[in-house]
Parts: sequence; structure tokens; C-alpha cells
Amino acid sequence: MPDKGPHLLVAGSVALDTRDGPFGKVDEVLGGSAVYFALAASLIAPVKVVAPVGLDGVKQVAQAFSGRYIDTDLLQILEAPTYRWRAHQEHGSNVDLGSRDDIYNSWDPVLPAGFDGWAFVGSMRPDRQAFLMKHLGGASFLAADAMLSYVKARPQEARDVLRRAGWFFCNQEELAALGGKDPEEFRRQWWLKGLVVKAGAHGLAAYTEYGVVRIPAHTHHPAVDTTGAGDALAGGMLARWMSTGGEVGGLQDALVWGVACASITVSAIGVKGIAKATRKELHQRVAEVEKSIRPAS
Repeated sequence: MPDKGPHLLVAGSVALDTRDGPFGKVDEVLGGSAVYFALAASLIAPVKVVAPVGLDGVKQVAQAFSGRYIDTDLLQILEAPTYRWRAHQEHGSNVDLGSRDDIYNSWDPVLPAGFDGWAFVGSMRPDRQAFLMKHLGGASFLAADAMLSYVKARPQEARDVLRRAGWFFCNQEELAALGGKDPEEFRRQWWLKGLVVKAGAHGLAAYTEYGVVRIPAHTHHPAVDTTGAGDALAGGMLARWMSTGGEVGGLQDALVWGVACASITVSAIGVKGIAKATRKELHQRVAEVEKSIRPAS
């Protein structure tokens, strides 16, 4: 895969998740916004990762990223424990049971000088998000995601992230927590070029000045574990859109690729599905999504 054109960067979290749900229970399995995004994006284009990880999480990251076009030069290995997150999954959604995020206190993110490519700042503690958004101001495309518990705990910093974003990703609960009622009005209020509202099994809607693009969820395969679906969606979408030129007319196609990545991710517990996926499998899933939306397009 040649390293040409704009570069794609993700800054976010590396997590060790302890979760339970219909799939059973898992203890300290690999997760995090940067991990899911990078695994999805790297099926389409090379991606650079900016994130903190403790010594206790390095091995899992190395195993998951093995063989992928993922640049980990800016993945900082710290002595602090890797970010921990606990959740209970029901009805396809995660109920946040708390986290341990001490690692952010000792993380001073390092970014490429003068980065002017495409950047996604995944969900993490909003003060770190805001720092990264400020220092990625020269990116030609700058997007960010939200996390409900952090939006509620640190609303001012969460709004600072929103203020700096060109594109913003959130679900309906996060939109409401940020004061949004009507998505299009919210997009205009915050001067966003684009707003992607994720609705799980109900699909997504992308709002831009040119109108709304809606893509249904791909439900032809069972959803085993919905964790990371939003980050994989963003990774697949942005990698595809960047690689096809980033033109307005390519948005629906990019969203289809994002939905395909999300569909692969939820088909297994944690990162297993998207980490083991191949480009051939992704192309097959994209074809399925395209077929499912054709009658409505």
C-alpha cells in the first residue's frame, strides 16, 4: 500500500476493557478509540497513532497491530497503568461503569511537526482531546468524537473540543448532553462542516451544508459486541474518503465503507473481528452494504 497523498492520523485512547453482556464477560481485553479506529482505517490506508499505553498493555497492542499499515512511532509507552474502562452491555449499548484514567496525567502528547493531513481525535479525557485539537489546527481535515461520561463530567472542556472540530461524531445521547436538539441546527450553531450522528442498529445520519446522508445499519450479520463500532466507523469512513480525494460527492461511499468496518467489528468480542479482518472481507462487506441501500437510493 503506497504512502502517497495526505496522511491519516488518529489520536485517542488505548484501553484495557472489563465488560459483560450477552456475550459473557471479558477482563482487561484490548480496546480504546485509537485502537479500533486504526485497525479499521489500516485496511484501507496507512494510519499514524498518537496515544499513551502502559507497559501492561504494550503486548496486546503489538499483537493486534501486527501486519497492519499502522505507524506506532508516536505511541508513548508510560510507566502509568494503561487506561481501564468498565461497562455493562445491554440492548446493543454500553452502560459506562467507570474508568481509571491516571495515565493521562503523565501523558504529554507528541505530534508530527506541521501536520497538514487528516486527523481524528477519538474519545478520551476532554482536556487531552482539547490539547490535541489545538495542536492539530493545521490539519486539512480535523474530526473529533465524544464520550457521554466525559461530556457530563467535563462539559466545558468537551465544548472546547467541539469548538475546534471541523467534523464531529456523536450518538444521540451525547448530542443531547451537549445541548443539541435538532442535529442540523446544532451543526450550524457550532460551525461544523459535518456532523455524524450514530444511532446503533438504526444506522447513522451525516449532516452537512449540502444536506443529509443517511445510511442504515448493516444487520445481515449478528451483532455480538457493539463496543468500538463508532470508532471503526470513523476509521473506515475517513480512510476511504481521504483515499478517494475527499470530495463532497464521495461522502456516501465513505460512509458505506465506515458502516462495513463497524459491521465487521461488532461481529466478534472486542477487537478480534476487525483485527483479523482482511481487505477481501472488507470489500465483500462493502458490497453487502451497498446492495442493502440500493433500493432506497
